[in-house]
Amino acid sequence: MSKLKINVETNFPVAFESPDHLIPWGTARDNSKNYRFNQKINNLFDGVKKPLKILDLGCSGGGFIADCINDGHIGVGLEGSDYSLKIGRAEWGRIPNNLFTCDVTKEFSIMLTYNEIEELCQFDLISSWEIMEHIKTEDIEQVANNVKKHLLDHGIWIMSVSSMDDFIDGVNLHQTVQPREWWINKFESLGFYHQEKLYDYFNGQYIRSDKYGAPSSFNLVLSKSKKCSLESPKLSTTQKFFDAWIGSRFQRNLTKIVNGPSSYS
Repeated sequence: MSKLKINVETNFPVAFESPDHLIPWGTARDNSKNYRFNQKINNLFDGVKKPLKILDLGCSGGGFIADCINDGHIGVGLEGSDYSLKIGRAEWGRIPNNLFTCDVTKEFSIMLTYNEIEELCQFDLISSWEIMEHIKTEDIEQVANNVKKHLLDHGIWIMSVSSMDDFIDGVNLHQTVQPREWWINKFESLGFYHQEKLYDYFNGQYIRSDKYGAPSSFNLVLSKSKKCSLESPKLSTTQKFFDAWIGSRFQRNLTKIVNGPSSYS
């Protein structure tokens, strides 16, 4: 039986100059996941050939990618720091063939080999949770070029971006702090367009957001074309209520009361 092999080609396997590598913080703690987001992805791509190919830039502990693999998709996570790799933290010890270290501000290629045929992997979904603000402004273009190279024409790039500074030990880990409109305009200049209808479809349910461990953050849903070919499923009143309930403070507190403090993080 043929086995799928993933390989990341890069001359910069670690972002040695990044404050996040020099002062491990989020990369040493985060392992974010939200299965409601995965459900929405599965519904959104219902008419697309499976398995989906999903790439997470700045994957930290790899939790989101692990959920994608459990759904039967091809998942790849890239992380600029080798902190989690070295200690086998979170998912790095469980899905080592799907998580890689890589400086995403430099050129890289993700290659797939199947039936002894190697080709560039292009993804249906690329995500970036709380990573873009960590990128120097002059490096944003190269990150966007890497995404464009690896994103299928129908694909989308979803992210959360913080709009506030983050000082750890006197060092600001956030190197580009700008409001939402600045980022929308910046991405448009680089050939990516925010899709407001798809943004509305996710209805606050992301891996990271102001609702999920990232206060003062906002979310963007980008595509390479002004009109994305994906049609957002219509949300019923029940679905909207469910989105508002999942992850709410009341739901979190109720879960802790029923199952104990460690049951919901």
